[in-house]
This record gives sequence, C-alpha cells and structure tokens, in this order.
Amino acid sequence: MKNINRRNFLRKTSLAGAAISVSPILANSPLGAERPLSHSYMGDFAAPKLETVRAAFIGVGARGPGHLKFFAELPGTEVVAVCDLYEDLAKKWGAEAEKIGGGKRHKKVALYYGDENKWKTMLDEVKPDVVFVVTNWKNHAPMCIEAMKKGAHAFCEVPIALTLKEMWDIVDTSEATGKHCMMMENVNYAREELMYLNMCRLGVIGEPLHAEAAYVHELRGQMEEQERGTGSWRTHHYANRNGNLYPTHGLGPVAQYMNLARTEDNFASLVSFSTPAVGRKLYAEKNYAADHKWNKLDYKGGDMNTTIIKTALGRTIMVQWDETSPRPYTRHNLIQGSKGILAGFPTRVALEGGIDGATKNHHQWAEGEQLASLYEKYDHPLYKRLNEAAKGSGHGGMDGLMMYRIVECLQNGLPLDQNVYEGCYWSAVSPLSEASVAQGGMPQAFPDFTRGKWKETAPLQIIS
Repeated sequence: MKNINRRNFLRKTSLAGAAISVSPILANSPLGAERPLSHSYMGDFAAPKLETVRAAFIGVGARGPGHLKFFAELPGTEVVAVCDLYEDLAKKWGAEAEKIGGGKRHKKVALYYGDENKWKTMLDEVKPDVVFVVTNWKNHAPMCIEAMKKGAHAFCEVPIALTLKEMWDIVDTSEATGKHCMMMENVNYAREELMYLNMCRLGVIGEPLHAEAAYVHELRGQMEEQERGTGSWRTHHYANRNGNLYPTHGLGPVAQYMNLARTEDNFASLVSFSTPAVGRKLYAEKNYAADHKWNKLDYKGGDMNTTIIKTALGRTIMVQWDETSPRPYTRHNLIQGSKGILAGFPTRVALEGGIDGATKNHHQWAEGEQLASLYEKYDHPLYKRLNEAAKGSGHGGMDGLMMYRIVECLQNGLPLDQNVYEGCYWSAVSPLSEASVAQGGMPQAFPDFTRGKWKETAPLQIIS
C-alpha cells in the first residue's frame, strides 16, 4: 500500500461507491442513462469560430441592459434584435445599441415586444448566432431550449432551470444540436474568486477538503416592484418554495476550485434544512395594508436555508441562502485544504507555516494590506489582462470580464469557461434542496448530467 498514490486510491474507491448511489437518479432523464448515438458530449466542446457574433437579447429590464451595453462595445459584435414584454424597454435599449454602434455597427436592431411569445417570432425572423436570456427564472429553460433548436448558442442568467427535467432537456438539446448553453455565473470572474482558483491549482492550500459558499443578500425591498421588476415574480417563489432557491453565486467558484464535474471529482448527494419562514411575512405586515396581495401570500420558504453537499471523493460543501434576514451581504467564499485556507467576506488567508511578511503560522489570518504580496504573486492572469477593459461593467467588473470571455471564446473557437453540465449541477441544488427539506433532511442524489463523461472533461484552464 505504501507505493499506491493515496489520492488516486481514494478517488477510485470513492467514485465506485458514489456511482452506486447516484445511478438510480439517471432514470430522471427522458432518454434514460444512455446518451443517444446522435448526441455529442459538450464538456470540452468548441464551436466553429464566429468572426462576428450576432446576438439577440431577450429581457432588458434589470440585468439585460448591462449585458447588452458591454456586449455592444466589444469589437466583432452585432446586436441584431432586442425583445421585451414592454415596448418602452425594447425601444430604449435597441436605440442604445445603435448609439453605441455609432452608425458602423448595430445599425438595424429588430425590436419585438407586446406579447409573451414574441421571442419565438424573433428567433424565426432574425436567426441570431447567440441569444442572451435575461428574463424571470421560469423562462430560462424553454427559451434556451428553443434558441438552440433554432440554431443559436444560448446564454442565460442564473439559474439555468428550475426542475431536474428541464435541466435534462437542456443537456439533451445542447448535445443534439451542438450548441452551447451557458449559465452566466458572473461571480466566477471576480478578482478574489479567480485568485483563489489560481492558488488552488498551484497547490498552495494542498488538497481541497471542504468548502463553504453562500448568497446572503437582504432583498425584501424588491417587494416594492409589484407590476414590473424582480420583486413582481420572485416574491411568489419565496412564498411557494422551501429550499435554496439561489445557490450558484456561492457554489460556482468553489465547485471550480474542487474541479467538480471535471476529471477529479463530482457532486454526489446533499441534505438540506430551512429555518422557519418569518421575515417576509413580518415585512409585508409592517409595510402593506392588510388586504394587500403580499399579505395574502402564505410564505413557505424558510428565511435561511443550509445545504450540505457531499462529493464523490467525500469532500463537503456547505451552501447557504438567505435573501430575507437583516444582515450585511456575503457570499462566504471559503475553501479549506490540507495546507491552509482561503476565505472571503472579508478576504483573508491562513497557510501552514505562515505567509512571508504577513503571518508566522496558520493561527493568524493575513488580511487587508497583508494580502498585497499574495495578490502580486497569485492574481489570476485573466484578471490582470482584462481588469482594465472590464471596469465599469457591473458588479466590480466581473460582468464585463465574463462577457469579454464569452465573445473571445466564440470568436476564437474555444471551449467556454462554464459548460452546460456545470450550469445544471450548480442549479440542481435548488430542486434537490427543496426535496430534502420536504422530507425532513433526507439525502438526495445528484443526477449525473454528463452520463459518466465528467471523468474525461479537462479542468478549467488557468487562462492567460
């Protein structure tokens, strides 16, 4: 046994056991556990180069305008259509695209509005190369699926879908059409998250063992958006669902630190618990009349949900979600390794043996100005290359960096930084956590959306 690599031994034996527990869930796929011969695995898929990326945008209310503006500013892009339920929004952002083009690009932006199905007409008439889906959650899956069937790559806001069946449908459509479907998890492009990915790949913290991730963001004020806006539809999710409804901002980065669904390890199962549902009801009672529609809802979703994921190798991830409680924002980005720990909110690092010029040992955090040497040494090369170009694009530049990479990959025929399977794994925490909460915390197995191919999928490169 002394001559056997411990990590490989644990990996092989753990994966064998995990396959037994996960395999029954594969039956949830409409096509079963076997990939049809006509389908192509999309893990490392690179589409043919697009010299000019012709894009249509569905939804220009909250997040859509930011994506449209930065996309339109990039060379080799063409905004060909804007679709929104509301006429004023479609016209406003179509005009903005033409303004950015300065008479040289985005000259004839087709506008679609006034009917919930106008986006289908748009796909038929405009035939874009790429569709950005920036709508309410329930529309993500059907819009992405139809876009791929009509010959376009699909990029959507988080989550990629609401149900496991929708996720299987997305996977099967992507594989059948040879079109990308990427969930745009922008947090993976933040400076801290990129640096931690780089440090994990360089072995700075040794073998990753445990991660913690969260999306804690008090958003009760969105309930003021009663006709248009996020609160008009999201409030109903809080009332009708009980689980982690928004896991991907915290989970996406730590999943890539651990190489989940990419050669080394994968999601196996989870357990989930929610606190009582208190905050939304109290907020509605305090701020609205007794007969207001928000006071007529029965809020079932617990204020805080805590989910624990177990991977095939036996690693653990704690994922938390709370958009109700009065507390500061945090994504609680943390990765514990055999040689040290990287943590976020605030950014801090502790390594066995200490950090030169900062700490003597792992009993002390290096934080604030003490992190300067780590940034200089480990800042991700992608961040260093694109940070200046992405400034002002939203969320500290992460939105622009993400869009830049999407266009760069499409124009150069490169695999995307996030594949369709990752979007489904990260989003699957929502329906699985709801099932676990409903069953008193019973374990739920993750589907293997890759049908075993994750073992052949290369880890995300440290792109320069």
